[in-house]
Parts: sequence; structure tokens; C-alpha cells
Amino acid sequence: MATLLVEIVTPEAPLWSGEALALIARSSDGDFTILPEHTATVGDLVPGVLRVQTTEGELSFCVHGGYFQVGTDDKPEETRATVLAGIAEKVTDIDVARAQVAKEAAEAQLAASSRGESTDAVTERLAHDALARADLRLSAAG
Repeated sequence: MATLLVEIVTPEAPLWSGEALALIARSSDGDFTILPEHTATVGDLVPGVLRVQTTEGELSFCVHGGYFQVGTDDKPEETRATVLAGIAEKVTDIDVARAQVAKEAAEAQLAASSRGESTDAVTERLAHDALARADLRLSAAG
């Protein structure tokens, strides 16, 4: 019987690994699902909610972009899907209050920039990125 092994890794630490029924995420080409016996592939991940279906239920992760790789590691009956994400967290671990504070701070920075207050392009880009991360966290946490 074919199996799917999933590993979700960030630069800080492995976030989750185990056997799964499916891995569901989004790349720049659109939504995709990885199942056991999936063909070998590599691709990007766009910010969104990545879902792992297991026999115990579904796990959701907030992923702020990254890459994925699918292969067999010389065992045709064992498909391995590895997710490399710069920033990722379990949806159940999201601190909603902290995300709201981050959103408000990013919005304040962007408002100051739109009023012409001294803000350079890098600071403005960082504020846009922080706002996008906070919005994704708040959306994922529901």
C-alpha cells in the first residue's frame, strides 16, 4: 500500500511531520493536492492555508510562502512531500490579539507614508509585507 509522508519545515524548526492522506496547498499556478504515488515535482507556495489530511483529522497551517518538493526517496511505495516555508505556523497556534496589533501597526505605518511623512521605500514595503502576514493570520484563525 502506498503512503504519503509529509514534512513541514521552517528555518527555526520542523513544524510537523507524519503520515498523511493528502496535502492541499496553493502555488502560483493555483490550488493543488498531493496524494500517495504523486509524481515527483517541485514548486512554489504562495501565502495561504496549507492543509494536511490525516487519519485523525485535518491539520491547518498558515504558510507565508515557500517551496515544496515531492519524490519517492528510492522507495516507490513511499511518497515524500516536503514543505520549506520561511514563515509558517499551525492555525491553532495563531495569537489573534498579537496579529491584530501587528495589523494596526502596519496600517499606521502605511497611513503615515500616504500622508507624505518621511518613510523610505524599504520601510513602506516592510509595512505592506507585515500587513499581508497579519491579514493572513487573522483570516486563517477565523
